Amino acid sequence: MFKYVLQLIVGIFTLVVSTFIAWYEGSTITNIVWEWRYSTPFSNLFNIEITNGHDISQLDYFVYAAKFQPLFPAIMMISVIYILSVVGYYLIKYNPKWAIGFFGGIGCIMILLCGFIFNSTTIGGRIFFWITLVSVLISIAVAVFVYLRNFKHKLTIKTN
Repeated sequence: MFKYVLQLIVGIFTLVVSTFIAWYEGSTITNIVWEWRYSTPFSNLFNIEITNGHDISQLDYFVYAAKFQPLFPAIMMISVIYILSVVGYYLIKYNPKWAIGFFGGIGCIMILLCGFIFNSTTIGGRIFFWITLVSVLISIAVAVFVYLRNFKHKLTIKTN
């Protein structure tokens, strides 16, 4: 149990540090007026009229950082996937049925995210597309593998 907790602590620490750095990098959008129209989806969603840089939603900082400075937002995403993988591995060991649903659910959520950023024109958008696509493939493969292993185990029990 200690090794899982330690891995979760490392993953959460990496997530927190990369979040603060990405937030700082994305805050440069407050000075780039011509980008407000294209990189502020959360401000538009909350119907915030942007008259100066301080009106921009803090969440839009992450969008801008992901589009134009994608290193730390990518580390954020990878650390979230890592944290979910540690939880999923724990589930595989102790309750395989939940692990199948867990990894299948992660795969479905990532497919939706992948669909949203499919046609991105920025380098950050393409990086996020490939990260989500690879995570979809891995999570669905793990769910299928656990299902088949569990199914095979049930067959061997019935034949004996």
